[in-house]
Amino acid sequence: MILFRQLFDPQSSTYTYLLADPGSREAVLIDPVFEQARRDGALLGELGLTLRATLETHVHADHVTGAWLHRQERGSLIMLAAASGAEGADRYLEPDDHVRFGARHLAVRATPGHTAGCLTFVLDDRSMAFTGDCLLIRGCGRTDFQGGDAAMLYRSVHDQVFSLPDDCLLYPAHDYRGLTASSVAEERRCNPRLGGELSQSDFAGYMANLGLPHPKQIDIAVPANLKCGRPEFCAISSAAPDWGPLQLSFAGIWEVPPQWVEEHQGEVTVLDVREPAEFEGPLGHIPGALLVPLGTLVERIGEVPRDKPVVAVCRAGGRSAQATVLLAKAGFERVANLPGGMLRWRALNLETNCAQDDAPRSI
Repeated sequence: MILFRQLFDPQSSTYTYLLADPGSREAVLIDPVFEQARRDGALLGELGLTLRATLETHVHADHVTGAWLHRQERGSLIMLAAASGAEGADRYLEPDDHVRFGARHLAVRATPGHTAGCLTFVLDDRSMAFTGDCLLIRGCGRTDFQGGDAAMLYRSVHDQVFSLPDDCLLYPAHDYRGLTASSVAEERRCNPRLGGELSQSDFAGYMANLGLPHPKQIDIAVPANLKCGRPEFCAISSAAPDWGPLQLSFAGIWEVPPQWVEEHQGEVTVLDVREPAEFEGPLGHIPGALLVPLGTLVERIGEVPRDKPVVAVCRAGGRSAQATVLLAKAGFERVANLPGGMLRWRALNLETNCAQDDAPRSI
């Protein structure tokens, strides 16, 4: 028996996998996401599991790993490919290594081609394999950056993945369509890039003409993941606040979902740090919001109530993130940012007041 959970991050459409040995209660996480570390920690606690290690299938370009944060909070080991080029890991994995958790283990297979340091993790009974981006469901990872090589990826998949038993279930690092799993037999037969009678030259030609834009988070994710998810500013407090369903961004900013704010407006102070013209403009403002423009916040910090948690908001979430830093420096302990600002608030059709509906509490 194996305890198994497939977890999803909607922002990056990536999967995190939890595997645990029911007897020892030891667990591993494959491809954890920084912003989901609190969720993963809660699940580990509820299931009574001890996190032994976090494993990376490769250095990701679409999200920041939660490996460093899990090590800080749970003492888990960080493990990834020796060929990854990353620094700060506790163990650098080589082909044929075993990662043990209780009585179970994952076997390490090198599957480079999407990146130079890609790994596939195969469960000891070969019933499951975690392929990262080297093999997706009816697809595969791109090969045009991070040491990618189409010929190498073709050989990796055919030699290391398609050689597994037909009924071995395959779990990819992400899927944009909501597909969750496949099998070796399915992909060997049906994968339009790598299956059937497609040759290595067919595959190379296909990949050379994809014309994909670079991932949106690549400039943030790759440098961070080359440090195993260790933030530049390491003095952040990772202790989870208990006043709301907060998530910690990689920038070290606590964020709270807008839907929760709408449902709990009487329990928080909404601090709008835009300019008065924006507060009164087309986007409107959250009912009851306190207006203190960011440029005046330091000198007017005494106007912000301390008896309730403070949720900072601006147009898109940037200025309000800075406001949370200023508030924390001023001794506010219960502070969070509203990610996406009023743009996201309005996109979600949440309750909004325009200038004619009421007047700002402070200008």
